[in-house]
Amino acid sequence: MKKRDYPLDRVYGLLESGPVVLVTTVRKGRADIMTMSWHTMMEFEPPLVGCVISGRNASFDALKATRECVINIPTRELAKQVVGIGNCSGREVDKFDKFALTPAAASRVQAPLIAECYASLECRVADTRLVNRYNFFVLEVVQAWVDTSIKQPRTLHHRGNGVFAVAGETVRLRSAMK
Repeated sequence: MKKRDYPLDRVYGLLESGPVVLVTTVRKGRADIMTMSWHTMMEFEPPLVGCVISGRNASFDALKATRECVINIPTRELAKQVVGIGNCSGREVDKFDKFALTPAAASRVQAPLIAECYASLECRVADTRLVNRYNFFVLEVVQAWVDTSIKQPRTLHHRGNGVFAVAGETVRLRSAMK
């Protein structure tokens, strides 16, 4: 066995499985985007997503106030925008303008979809009991959109310290258990 000690502050890079997403919010007429990788599916129906949003982010304040957002799933083609969005503040810059992204009207929430993203999930806050302690929101997906022209989306998966994996290969395995 060739395993070695691994830094605890990098463990999340081993467990991150979901794609990096762009969360959009709107508050007082101002739309914002934040990059997020700390999320997890919690329930199938209704679809519930748990996510951590730092209390230091402008998106935290908007989500807490409006109780709605859109989770947009970008592909590899948007990698530079994903990183750039994660490295600046929506309090100081219009991220749609700075990163040449197109806001599109959602059908069930006020926050915009990002037209260039592969998929968009309109969400409403379903539970805030863990927000004050952990900045953990439980969101219910109330409408989902997907670009059906993209057959194999190459999504980004954060590994930590500026390193990303790109999903691409799909493997279909049939269960041997009956």
